[in-house]
Parts: sequence; C-alpha cells; structure tokens
Amino acid sequence: MNFLIVGLGNIGNEYARTRHNIGFRVLDALAKASNLVFEDKRYGAVATLKVKNQTLILLKPSTYMNLSGNAVRYWMNEKKIPLENLLVVVDDLALPFGQLRMKPSGSEAGHNGLKHITSVLGTQQYARLRFGIGNDFPRGGQIDFVLGEFTDEDLQTMDARLDVACEMVKSFALSGIQFTMNHFNKK
Repeated sequence: MNFLIVGLGNIGNEYARTRHNIGFRVLDALAKASNLVFEDKRYGAVATLKVKNQTLILLKPSTYMNLSGNAVRYWMNEKKIPLENLLVVVDDLALPFGQLRMKPSGSEAGHNGLKHITSVLGTQQYARLRFGIGNDFPRGGQIDFVLGEFTDEDLQTMDARLDVACEMVKSFALSGIQFTMNHFNKK
C-alpha cells in the first residue's frame, strides 16, 4: 500500500535550519537512515521508502509553505493515495520543543502550510504529526521565532526527537494511526 508522507518547510538555504522546516528535517532523517536520496520532481523533492510491505512516498514540497496543498494534491493524484494514507509532518508552536503528537485531523492553528492543504483538499480530515518547536518569543515575535534557528539546547536532543518522529511515521504506515497515537502520544 502507498502512503504519502509530507514534511512541511520552505526551500532555500536561508530556511534550511529554521524551526519552520522541522517537517523537512524529519523526512531527511527518515531518508538518511535508509541511505535514500531525494530527487527533484514536480512540486518537490521526493524519495521512496519501503517499510516492510508498505511504500512511503516522502515529499518535501518546493512550493513554499503557503502553497503546500498544490504539491500534496499532485502527489496524492499521481500515486493514487487515499486521504487516510496521507500524513503531514509540521512544526507546532503550541507544543514544547521536541514534544510529538499525532492526530487524525484538526484545525490549522494559524499554520499557513496546513491552511493551504486544508483549502486544496477541502477537508481537515487528514493525519498530522505535530513536532513541538516551543513558543519562547515576545509578543509580536512569532514570525522571527518560527523562521529562527533552534537553540543549542534544542539541538542537543534534536537527533533523539527526530528518531522518535521517524518511528511514529513508520508506525503510522505499519500499524495505523490509532495504535501510533496510543503508543507514542503519551511519551
């Protein structure tokens, strides 16, 4: 069965290490662990990961965050991915750094990437893996924080948190969203 795993982020070196690009970072970690290389394709960088009997199409959209839905729609149609096999990996200000939450649906919480995906798909009923980036910024400083780089303290535990996020993505494809939420969301 095919799954589409979309890591949200912005293309370009100036964004590569920002908090907003944690979705790209999770997919990079998944690819690196399996010695996969992303290829530039239509609407994004794509790699195919085999996990047991499942095929995970890893997509890092090249559309910039606020047009992510175009890439999602294209690859869902191209690979005939049903909505329940879509997982979007996204940064979340409402969670402390490194906290991971999988949800079967939900609001966009002001996230432009999720807003566009919801708008294009016409539904909020798609799974997301929310990676906490914290919210340690002054009033009015949200954009600078999101587009800022992680602290040295965050980076000390980054690899361990990325490993857990990768396990959650694989669990989503192998065991389903309910099992994954029950097993990982508590930790």
